[in-house]
Amino acid sequence: MAQKPEEDDKVRLDKWLWAARFYKTRALAKAAIESGKVHCRGERCKPGKEPRIGDEFVLRTGFDERTVVVRALSVVRRGAPEAQALYEETAESIARREKAAALRKAGALGVTTDGRPTKKQRRQLHQLHDSAG
Repeated sequence: MAQKPEEDDKVRLDKWLWAARFYKTRALAKAAIESGKVHCRGERCKPGKEPRIGDEFVLRTGFDERTVVVRALSVVRRGAPEAQALYEETAESIARREKAAALRKAGALGVTTDGRPTKKQRRQLHQLHDSAG
């Protein structure tokens, strides 16, 4: 039986992001790369790019932006502890994410309400406006 070459030497970026559990499916990883949410050295990447150990990627998912350094390559999606061994997030990135999360939690990014006022609250608002004017 012929020996299969080591697949971990050459792995596509979308497959590595999926294996490292940044995205639930490989299709989502590919879509994120194509939409410009993944950068390497300040430039947009392609799904077929081959990450190397030591490469630094900036990933944007939702509100968060992470800067990760590739520590190992894998084409197989395994458990979370093994997936976290594939990369290391930089200290600045962790601090930036925690600060942004704290600001969001404090409501500093805009006025948050419970939604539309109820009928009772609307009546109180109308009374307040009528008495003030």
